[in-house]
Amino acid sequence: MPLTSSQPYLLRAIYEWIVDNSMTPYILVDASNDDVQVPRQFVENGKIVLNIAPRAVNNLQLSNEQVLFDARFSGQPMQVALPMRAVLAIYAKENGQGMVFNETDHDGPPDAPEPAGPDKPKLRLVK
Repeated sequence: MPLTSSQPYLLRAIYEWIVDNSMTPYILVDASNDDVQVPRQFVENGKIVLNIAPRAVNNLQLSNEQVLFDARFSGQPMQVALPMRAVLAIYAKENGQGMVFNETDHDGPPDAPEPAGPDKPKLRLVK
């Protein structure tokens, strides 16, 4: 049975850690996906950085599938919605500490390596 992605669990934990330490949580988002609902005028090079501190957003939901919240951008209210796979990183604004996510965080465990032939070295996946 394949494991679910660890990313939403890690995102929630790092978010809580940042907030508990009185710092400002920022997320880096891949805005090139059509399912990402962000203010497009702030997207640069296909990415956007969003402040998700409790004082900056309302109704923050960090579910296993997506990140949802209400915020104001240039005074205009907007609901931000992004699939979890679009979140590339979470970090503290003040010191940059946090976590970067990669594609394997979304896909579960990697495929088992192909069996090695008699003259090929054998590779075992150790976790």
